[in-house]
Amino acid sequence: QVQLVESGGGLVQAGGSLRLSCTASGGTFGNYAIGWFRQAPGKEREFVTAITKSGSRSFSVDSVKGRFTISRDNGKNMVYLQMISLQPEDTAVYSCVADVNYGRIVAGNPSGYWGQGTQVTVSS
Repeated sequence: QVQLVESGGGLVQAGGSLRLSCTASGGTFGNYAIGWFRQAPGKEREFVTAITKSGSRSFSVDSVKGRFTISRDNGKNMVYLQMISLQPEDTAVYSCVADVNYGRIVAGNPSGYWGQGTQVTVSS
């Protein structure tokens, strides 16, 4: 079983940057694709970006392309989400998920292990 812990959230002004981290333990990290989802108040959770097991490919939704970059370090059991040019509409709880199936994550329907989430708040 994989345990995931997110960190790096916080309050930032519009146009600012944050880097989120997702730290894994308890499993073979390289066996899992990793995704980031977010949930804003009063809205459903939405898929943001995902990266394959090896880190060779990634996919992001249009609203964050060019602003958010996902990467991973399998030696450290970590995945990062670098976010730049943040906007108030990016405000949400961001959660990472581990799934052996990358396609399921990209489809927005992962079946795996979730972290508890980290709050990102962007002020205007």
